[in-house]
Amino acid sequence: MIKRLLSLLAVLAAFCDQGWCESVKGSDGRITYIGRVLESDGSVSFDWTGVYVKVRFQGNNLSLNVSDSHKSYFNVWLDKDMSELPDKVISTFGNDSTIVLFSPEEIRSLRGKDKKALKSPHQVILQKRTEGSQGKTTVKGFSTDGVFLQADKPSGRVIEFIGDSYTCGYGTEASNTERFSPETENQNLTYACMTARYFGAEQIVLAHSGMGISRNYNGKNTDDNMVSRYLRAFDSEEEPLWDAGKASLKPAMSVIYLGTNDFSTGMQPAQRVFVKNYILLLKEIKDNYGEGHPILCIAPKHDPLQETYIRSAIESSGLSGIHFLALSNSVHNSVSDMGADGHPNGSGHRKIAYSVIPVVSTIMGWEMKNEIIP
Repeated sequence: MIKRLLSLLAVLAAFCDQGWCESVKGSDGRITYIGRVLESDGSVSFDWTGVYVKVRFQGNNLSLNVSDSHKSYFNVWLDKDMSELPDKVISTFGNDSTIVLFSPEEIRSLRGKDKKALKSPHQVILQKRTEGSQGKTTVKGFSTDGVFLQADKPSGRVIEFIGDSYTCGYGTEASNTERFSPETENQNLTYACMTARYFGAEQIVLAHSGMGISRNYNGKNTDDNMVSRYLRAFDSEEEPLWDAGKASLKPAMSVIYLGTNDFSTGMQPAQRVFVKNYILLLKEIKDNYGEGHPILCIAPKHDPLQETYIRSAIESSGLSGIHFLALSNSVHNSVSDMGADGHPNGSGHRKIAYSVIPVVSTIMGWEMKNEIIP
């Protein structure tokens, strides 16, 4: 396998030496990024889960030059929209790694023997399926034996999701008897990504496993929670802060799905502290996008007291455009809908999505189509 990869890289290098290929920096304007990313010296870095990249090219192959602070996993699609099943999964790690995303053989196997289809422009989507604690990715560039074209621009609909391990897709691909491993974390199988796909919307995800509003999993009240992390450009770094005013992509609405960790391990925070922090998060979102920006607050199903706390925060916030949804214990079962460590798998998340979708439709006036989630 290694010899074959080295041989292919040598062929690509020969093409480039003869002027038969094009290489672009990660920051090239023809590449589309969805999510919180920062550009520096021609490269683009990000670590939040669910960030995705769109690259369009006319050629027979596509390679990625990338670095990663640890080891991140990505879903990859060729010539199709994001769907439940990617064409492949890759991992990024180390410095200045070159990954052949699609070889000529792979493109032919996916596109068949249709010569017209093979010669048509191709678009590749890479979606980060693991969260910031698993690695910060820096896209340095792409190369092909052909030329690069303008990738699809973001759709007019964008939803921002703020959450914890549920929104990260913790253990979505594991069985209900397995412990967590990064390989089974897949944000693409979450209620968030499914809800966005249903409406043909883009998703911006700000989530970290174990985080709460005022108290993280099995911990005491802390300033290191999703209220503070929401302000960051990177999940894993306190600086720099995110400048929403300079962001080219702004969400049409935000969804908060937090509270499970606040009430974890048989403990609960003081209502006064929880409500104060929840209102602070609501105000941070409004500061980013304006007073008229709609926010949906979801109360998790694990403890009925969460519903009381979140309702209290909404009612005492004095803010308009805040909506509420409480999930019941029956939203999914505790056996076939479960993945690793008591977290829902793809089936469980699909049921959550079908609970969220009607509410989003009502808030935004987006039509509910008579079809399943892609």
